[in-house]
Amino acid sequence: MPYPWLPPGTDHAFLTWGVVVADGRLVLWDIDHTLIDTGGVGREIYAAAFEQVTGRPMERQADPSGRTEPDIFRDTLAIHGIEPSADLARFRDALAAGYAAKTPRLRERGHALPGAADALAALAAMPGVIQSVLTGNFKPVAITKLATFGLDTHIDFEVGAYGCDDSVRAKLAEVARQRASTKYHTVFGEQTTILVGDTPSDVAAGHEGGACVIAVASGRSTLEELQAAGPEIVLPDLTDTPALVKALLALDRSQRGSTSA
Repeated sequence: MPYPWLPPGTDHAFLTWGVVVADGRLVLWDIDHTLIDTGGVGREIYAAAFEQVTGRPMERQADPSGRTEPDIFRDTLAIHGIEPSADLARFRDALAAGYAAKTPRLRERGHALPGAADALAALAAMPGVIQSVLTGNFKPVAITKLATFGLDTHIDFEVGAYGCDDSVRAKLAEVARQRASTKYHTVFGEQTTILVGDTPSDVAAGHEGGACVIAVASGRSTLEELQAAGPEIVLPDLTDTPALVKALLALDRSQRGSTSA
């Protein structure tokens, strides 16, 4: 059986856990600490790109959790007393080049988080589900990060939303929704747009952007912290593939409230 987590005899082309998926669903994945961990390599690449663009060593990086790269870059500049007029496009290109050059080191020290590959494959087997990303990363960096760990196969990067699209993360859900609706000729509304992330900031961005949220405690935020943020579903991690599939099917925008699965 190609998908061992499916019940025996299930025709996964039409059924998932006994439920027919008739409507299109757009699943938007956060990347860092939801699907992968860079093992500290990401910060090294960031520091090198920062110094290349500003001519100053990076002494401290602004908190990156749940934020976009333009937002993080602006605050990191402020920490160093540098005017925010520094060239964001040059920084984007330097960061992308850094990840491309350091891919072997990223593969050596980083890793895909437990269950991530199976989770992506499981949702790919669900009819009507489109998977992409909603991330503060620049697009080339997002692609490199996931491709490094073999997690790019089921992701349609063309319809994703990235840090270069808007510095306000809450606006990215609508960006992805419009791109996916145009490409797939399907209207993805608030009930059928799902963000999967690991921080309270992800939860807030999802809800403000008009999406349901599945929060996973695979990063620095605890289950309790995530539950307090009010996502529709909270999972401890991605290792229980059936729980993720059931959570996706159970989501209903009209029944807002945190649920542990």
